[in-house]
Amino acid sequence: MGDWWQTNIVEPGKLPLLLALTAFVVTFFVTRLITRLIRAGKGPFRNIETGAVHIHHVVPGVVLTVIGGFCAVAGGQRGFGSAAAAVIFGVGAGLVMDEFALILHLDDVYWTKDGRKSVEVVVITIALVGLLLIGYAPFGVNDLNDSEMQNRGTVLSTIAVNFLIALIALFKGKPKIALFGVIIPFVALFGAIRLARPTSPWAKRFYRRRPRARAKAMLRSYHHDRRWLGPSRKFQDWIGGAPDVEPARALERR
Repeated sequence: MGDWWQTNIVEPGKLPLLLALTAFVVTFFVTRLITRLIRAGKGPFRNIETGAVHIHHVVPGVVLTVIGGFCAVAGGQRGFGSAAAAVIFGVGAGLVMDEFALILHLDDVYWTKDGRKSVEVVVITIALVGLLLIGYAPFGVNDLNDSEMQNRGTVLSTIAVNFLIALIALFKGKPKIALFGVIIPFVALFGAIRLARPTSPWAKRFYRRRPRARAKAMLRSYHHDRRWLGPSRKFQDWIGGAPDVEPARALERR
């Protein structure tokens, strides 16, 4: 275990990344626990307010992210300073990403259905950083051998091709696949060769005069969402808490 730690974490300089990821994960889960306790009216925790202004935790998160980021740049990749900066950055990023939906909508949607986006983005971030931590490099660079890495043209062409594949997957309405495809190109290739989502820019451009392809894309999208959307939302609610019941639905149930 000691040899693995030294070879895979310490020597490649990945200790700050591991510390940042750990701080990010711990901060997110602790923050969600506290906000759920506040929502339920349990425990000593309360919302922070100054007058009529509700101070969201994204505010200290931004401050900590800026401090940790600049300290990391100034402190190098090794030593106590680098480790401390990584932890500060991870804590700040956890606070910011927990309210990603609020930043996206510029509205307090924390306990609404739109608030699920925060949990989704956090899970994706953890997965992507975890892949980087275990050795994957963006755009398939880690798949090149030593001689290929020394050839600048080979490296640039590999990056360009994999970037193009991920871009096609994105235009086909598959942002998650495109993101993971940046780290694992095969994932993006899988998304790029399959039918586009019916609401994607690709479908609007290339399926406009192809009714059969458009109908097939709509049917596949329907079956995909029916199979995966429900379990995905239940998983997000299990992590971050279920959204508030909409007033209209609450009246209907009465």
